[in-house]
Amino acid sequence: METYLNLMLIRFGLIAGGLVVLALLAFAVALTLKRRGRLDEVRRYADPVVKAGLRAAARRLDGGKNEASRSRRQDGRR
Repeated sequence: METYLNLMLIRFGLIAGGLVVLALLAFAVALTLKRRGRLDEVRRYADPVVKAGLRAAARRLDGGKNEASRSRRQDGRR
């Protein structure tokens, strides 16, 4: 049991460390873009992509809950 808990703790540490590295990398990229004056341009291009991704995630989460509304959306109506 102790070995299992140690492996879980190591796994948690690796995942948390990876998330911290990704956050620092994203911050560094944003800071570099801001210094070069291109952050607004990148934000304009990324905004539709992020919105589409959020809509797709919402559809996936809502997909099994409400079959009637899902079939209406496929017809193009809300």
